[in-house]
Amino acid sequence: MTTMDERRTAPAAPAVATRRSPAGAVLALLWAGAAAVLALWWSDTGSVVGAAGWLTGAGRMAGLLCGYSCAVLVGLMARVPLLEVRVGSDRVARWHAMAGRYTVCLLVAHVALILTGYAAQDHASLVHETLDVVFNYPDMLKATAGTVILFAVGITSARAVRRRTSHEFWYYVHLLTYAAVFLAFGHQLSLGNDLNGKPVATAFWYALYLGVAALVLWFRVLAPVRLNLRHRLHVDSVQQEAPGVFSVVVRGRRIGELGAQAGQFFRWRFFGGDGMGWTSTPYSLSAPPRGDLLRITVKALGDHSAAVPLLRPGTRVWAEGPYGGLTADRATSHRSLLIAAGVGVTPLRALFETLPGEVTLLYRARTAEDLALGAELEAIARWRGAQVLYALNGPRGERPDISAEALRATFPGLAGHDVYICGPHGFAQELYGALRAAGVPDRRIHHESFEL
Repeated sequence: MTTMDERRTAPAAPAVATRRSPAGAVLALLWAGAAAVLALWWSDTGSVVGAAGWLTGAGRMAGLLCGYSCAVLVGLMARVPLLEVRVGSDRVARWHAMAGRYTVCLLVAHVALILTGYAAQDHASLVHETLDVVFNYPDMLKATAGTVILFAVGITSARAVRRRTSHEFWYYVHLLTYAAVFLAFGHQLSLGNDLNGKPVATAFWYALYLGVAALVLWFRVLAPVRLNLRHRLHVDSVQQEAPGVFSVVVRGRRIGELGAQAGQFFRWRFFGGDGMGWTSTPYSLSAPPRGDLLRITVKALGDHSAAVPLLRPGTRVWAEGPYGGLTADRATSHRSLLIAAGVGVTPLRALFETLPGEVTLLYRARTAEDLALGAELEAIARWRGAQVLYALNGPRGERPDISAEALRATFPGLAGHDVYICGPHGFAQELYGALRAAGVPDRRIHHESFEL
């Protein structure tokens, strides 16, 4: 069974000069786009008279913003490296989720206000006006279908529903967003008073949507095809690390050209592995790339991860990435504390080996048997003169104290450390609060979560 080559060189002394995140500039650009969209309505609207006029005017504004939000929503799904790496996949995921909520709310407002305004204008019932609009207005049947799809995507994305459905089901429904946006696009031009017959506004709208479509085509289709044709990835070996935790070593050609860093992740498909080729799932690298090998370590939880132990050497692998900004580039200090919980140790194990400076790893698990990659962590600690600490449950299941006071007592000078966190969402939130209470500045707390 092939394992990752253990030959290493000591991390170089850090020249602490982090790259500034473009998150603020990106958000400013997105809000500027929303302001430009509202300017379309303002420039095209004279006086607003009567209840019907106010209702339809508000409906037009909601419709324009909803159309813009749809483009933003898809753009944030395009996996643009500037966003996925420099801003961070977790932050982009939160933006995407927020844009999704805005889109659904604006869609509800647009439909309700426009139909109510039209009904008041025509002195007709709301039901009659709705049927008339849907069946007699141009492109409205397609727009209605797109609306239904967007509502379905919104419902299945709600946290309460997500907990009760598989990742695979959510993934397939989520992909229908593309169809919804395509179906709704036509009526925006044919019925939108602020776009129809206005060449400049129409050109702006086409540029917005075609630009987003180009991003999706390149980064979600062509770039992954190019990557996988060039590197020819396949499973080299699979081995168990802890109960329910398995490492997969992937071999390929010219792996160094991927530019992957410790702390990053790829989205993986395994062909011929019990349906694992139908969905892409993010798994972090659990060791730095070495030679022609990559390694991930997975806990068997959902349908995709539960099939990982069944993979066989030679299985073809499809990967997209690298993504994520939980890397050494975020460091602002010569001292780092890595805090992992459960299988969240995987990206931090890679960072523990490569992160320059003085590094300490705190590993939270229920029992000693749940510690994955423990032998490797101990070996790395001895090699680089670092420290590994464990936070395990007591003999009666009592949880260890990871409060602000306990952290300050255990790690002198904690406020001057960079702290990297990886673990379940609830654990990360609780730990973030404890770190802030312990005096660690927000800019020095680094975390990525893949929950939308």
